[in-house]
Amino acid sequence: MPNVQSVGRRNIFSTVVGQIVAHNWAFFFLILMVGIFSIVGSGFLSITNFQNILHLATGPLLLAAAETFVVITGGIDLSIGFIMGMSSVLCGKLIQLLTSSGASISTSILVGCMAGLLISLIPGMINGLLISRFNVPPFIATLGMLGICNGITLKICKGFSISNLPDSLTSIGNSYVLYVHPEKGVTFFHKPDYLADTQIRELIRLIPVSIIFSIGVLLFLWYVLKYRKFGRHTYAIGGSMDASIRAGINVKRHLVLVYTLSSFLAGLAGVFNVFQTGIGNYSTFSAMYELFAVAAVVIGGASLSGGKGRIIGTAIGVLVLKVLENGLAISGVLPFYRYIAVGVLLIIAVIIDQLFPDLF
Repeated sequence: MPNVQSVGRRNIFSTVVGQIVAHNWAFFFLILMVGIFSIVGSGFLSITNFQNILHLATGPLLLAAAETFVVITGGIDLSIGFIMGMSSVLCGKLIQLLTSSGASISTSILVGCMAGLLISLIPGMINGLLISRFNVPPFIATLGMLGICNGITLKICKGFSISNLPDSLTSIGNSYVLYVHPEKGVTFFHKPDYLADTQIRELIRLIPVSIIFSIGVLLFLWYVLKYRKFGRHTYAIGGSMDASIRAGINVKRHLVLVYTLSSFLAGLAGVFNVFQTGIGNYSTFSAMYELFAVAAVVIGGASLSGGKGRIIGTAIGVLVLKVLENGLAISGVLPFYRYIAVGVLLIIAVIIDQLFPDLF
């Protein structure tokens, strides 16, 4: 005799519409939030605000995408926020040193970016080796790497953000595809040089370049995860490591690659942060970048037990959190309530995953 819970579950989700809503609850919740904040938040429903949300979501999107691959394998990476900080600080420090020593701005930026990306590969490789070769639990391995990266970062920056960097960094990182002036026409990728300072406010900025960058990275990762052997092996390992080994998958090598990819994406987020803010930022314990990333991945439909997750779902999870943060701020809600809201959302996502695992 079927129990009451299973009967109720079939009644609610037996229809196609019910299954679509359950499978994409985060997307529908995102639409609901947009509707509510458009009513209660003055200025929320505007092109400028939506562009700001997407622009500021670039770093979190990269971190959450990094966490997606790790979570699908059944692991977790707590070090990505501090890898991001280490990459950002090293990138900023080298740019600062090279420009002050007389090197050209373009050379300084190129060298700084390459160094920031290259150093980000090392923590991921070490994490992967510890987890795959020495059977260190992912939580412990990446927690240890968190402390190591934090110490190295503080050693480089002495506890202060790296400032006095070239203005061209923020000009690139905060640029738009289109600049439209109602009377003087359209320019692409840069503000019109002929506008006086008093006319800047009349300029309409459309499509931040960061959105194009984010979409490009996410589409590539989506393609790899969905259509390439690397993605299939990632899902297989998360589904059953023993079965993956019997199927001939080199699980140890793959885990090293997954954690290396995770740290590389975190490093990319750090380099982008330099372009976005114009300084080399170090990650503090209060920033909680890695917890934000995990929350976005779980809200997006991934399971912490592994074998399940989507890049598009992760992107929706990030947007849910960023829209929630932005909407509450515009509505005048105190900051600590925003942390509570994120925590509640994360718990709801896990409950849904546990109650209806067959729907995802």
